[in-house]
Amino acid sequence: MSAPVDSAPAGPRPDLDRPLVLRPLVYLQEGDEVTIGSPDVDSYAVFPADGAELVRMLADGVTPREAAERHEEAHGESVDMPDLLSVLEDLGFVHDGTGTAAPAPVRWQRLGRALFSRPAWVCYATLTALSLVAMARAPELAPHRGALFFSSSYTVISLVLFLGQIPFLALHEAFHALAGRRMGLNSTFSVGRRLIYVVFETSLPGLVAVPRRQRYLPILAGMVADVLAVDVLTLVAAVVREPGGALSPAGRVCLALAFAVVMRLLWQLFFYLRTDVYILLTTVLGCTDLHGAATAVLRNAVRRWTGRAAQELSAYGPADLRAARWYAWLLPVGYALTLGSFATVVVPSAYRLLTGLFGRLRAGTPLSGIADSAILLALLLAQFLAVAYMALRDRRARRSGAGQQVRDSRPESPATA
Repeated sequence: MSAPVDSAPAGPRPDLDRPLVLRPLVYLQEGDEVTIGSPDVDSYAVFPADGAELVRMLADGVTPREAAERHEEAHGESVDMPDLLSVLEDLGFVHDGTGTAAPAPVRWQRLGRALFSRPAWVCYATLTALSLVAMARAPELAPHRGALFFSSSYTVISLVLFLGQIPFLALHEAFHALAGRRMGLNSTFSVGRRLIYVVFETSLPGLVAVPRRQRYLPILAGMVADVLAVDVLTLVAAVVREPGGALSPAGRVCLALAFAVVMRLLWQLFFYLRTDVYILLTTVLGCTDLHGAATAVLRNAVRRWTGRAAQELSAYGPADLRAARWYAWLLPVGYALTLGSFATVVVPSAYRLLTGLFGRLRAGTPLSGIADSAILLALLLAQFLAVAYMALRDRRARRSGAGQQVRDSRPESPATA
């Protein structure tokens, strides 16, 4: 910082002799950088240590001019205070009134603390141990591809697997949100859609300003919920067995749902995606764009093998580049896991479904089988048509919006008498 105190960009000149009213701010120092944020507006930024010191003085009521003078005395360099004030304004740190409203209490905080308390962890560990024992005693309870075909009706299988996963997806995101609420964060849990599919989303405002070790649980909480879902479904299947020891219809449904949850847990290890495991690693390692750096490192390795010049990596930070040296080799592992699950689960299951489906449409098949296959085909066709229709509608809406912007940007013609 070396610009003079009174230099100012074009626009209204700020009053450097009047204290600034800032929103309540949080500070998190990590090394030579300080993350400063306002939970009120969910806005956060990283400042150098001397810049954070200036913000603290302004928050304590010191006038901008006096804060700049103190900074120059302590560090021997002047500061562009108008520019700093502009940055604080852009970040939303400057309060737009004469006072600050009291923060609203965080709801569901007690529930979050209870779910992640020591007694709760003991219960979770017990459930996991019991489910593993049940799988060891009865191997058919362990996750396996055949569990997906719990019914002779392909329509029932498709609907149960589709609708039955919704509560577990919601539980996954709810655990993320409640882990944040436990810490006093105003995390939000919302329901949205992607095309025709229902999706659940969690926002954890303020997590970036929490000490690094305290961020691990909110990041991993969704996977904890997935493991618990598999445990409970497995134990229910074990409990509701028929008198002869065979799986009951309800038990087979539970195992099918459990296998689907296991596949989502496996998806967390697809390292080329930004999954919960990826977010955890970037948090532990202090990275900002580990995926981009790892992709660039892997691309450079391929370029060297093919005799081409490597690309420059100066756009990535030191922490990203250090971690990318080994994380880059996890990307192919993620692709291998994807191909492996596709080859061992998706392809065989789809082949079994399609051969059975079209086999039932042949002559001599009972009417019930033909009807079941026809309904499933109709559902699949309706799904593809709905996706195509909504994509076309969104495309038309974007075109219409762009056309309206063009018309609005044209100058009006002069009025004529």
